[in-house]
Amino acid sequence: MMLDTLPAASHERMDEAARVRMGASRDTAPDILLALANDPAVTVRAAVAMNAAAPAHVDTLLARDADERVRTLLARKLAALIPAMPEAERDRLQEQAFTTLAGLVEDEAERVRAGIAQVVRDMPAAPRGMILQLAHDSALSVCDPVIRLSPLLSAEDLLALLAATPSPGTATAVARRANLSEAVSDHIAASSDAGAIAALLSNHSAAIRESTLDALATRAREHEAWHEPLVRRPALSARAARALSDIVASQLLDELASRADLDTELKDELRRRLTDRLAPKEVAAPPKAEPDIAVAIATAERLRDADALSEQVLAEAVRRGEIRMATAMLAVAAGVNALVVERAATLRSAKGLVSLVWKAGFSMQVAGPLQILLARLAPNAILRPNSSGDFPLAVEEMRWQIDFLSRMGR
Repeated sequence: MMLDTLPAASHERMDEAARVRMGASRDTAPDILLALANDPAVTVRAAVAMNAAAPAHVDTLLARDADERVRTLLARKLAALIPAMPEAERDRLQEQAFTTLAGLVEDEAERVRAGIAQVVRDMPAAPRGMILQLAHDSALSVCDPVIRLSPLLSAEDLLALLAATPSPGTATAVARRANLSEAVSDHIAASSDAGAIAALLSNHSAAIRESTLDALATRAREHEAWHEPLVRRPALSARAARALSDIVASQLLDELASRADLDTELKDELRRRLTDRLAPKEVAAPPKAEPDIAVAIATAERLRDADALSEQVLAEAVRRGEIRMATAMLAVAAGVNALVVERAATLRSAKGLVSLVWKAGFSMQVAGPLQILLARLAPNAILRPNSSGDFPLAVEEMRWQIDFLSRMGR
């Protein structure tokens, strides 16, 4: 039925904007809404789909609309009606609107199903069967919000989801859910889904057994993405802390040794490990003569020209205790004379060396060992990253430091 079947002839020449207003009005008669539900303009049909006063037979017609945008708007409207219905009208909802909504939950368009999921994801009054169907959807945009937020899903439901894994992202969605039980956490931890395990470790509300955490700390050697969330878990055993201290980066080892829940003896042990790791390694006998600074600079320039002057290459030179090579690499990468680096080292200027690391385009991860090697600073005297792992100095301060060191020799 098209617009020219409207009961009143005055509607025949209405422009699209007027028809949209009529389709959205709660006072429009049902027979006119039915006509507008057949309107050739998608905006008009969309207005009717959003109209909470539209009768059930109009919604049923729109549920078969060719445009998925119309079906999505209708689905969101019907889903939002669930908690708003008075108790006395629940039966009518199930007989009319819910029948239409149940069909839209199976709509072939992911956008339609996702629209319903976004509305009912945290709704206590949503039909449990619908929630389970959405949670088992193969599309992540549909299942993820329901799995993470629906209060209707039990631990048994979550375990069933993990067993079925209808979507590649199902396990990660479960792992991000608040207040997971130990049983669910155990199931995720025992899987081979590294991404879901990383999400579980980052979920501080998830209950994880001490033995499970210990096992994950042991497996973490092959999974660098687990290191940071493991170090930052709310509770960590001494066994897990020791296992992590062998594999995490120096910055995380420093953070691990500062945890308030570890006993003093263990923290001292971790501090010693950090000091040993950051200390320059002695050259094994027979000693290998380090090249003079001119040769070191030439080597660093060749690495730069080959696009091979990386932070890892610099870190290896620092680890071997090669002062001139590290000086040359830092100078070439930062685009300054090697004398500038040597001045910062002679002054034992932590700020100066950190500023040069910044100018070179390297990270704070290599700045700590460089301060210890070049400026001979103790581990407790070096400049460390800020809370977000970035440079602790303002950009203007670092520019001033480099300018100051550059002008000293003029």
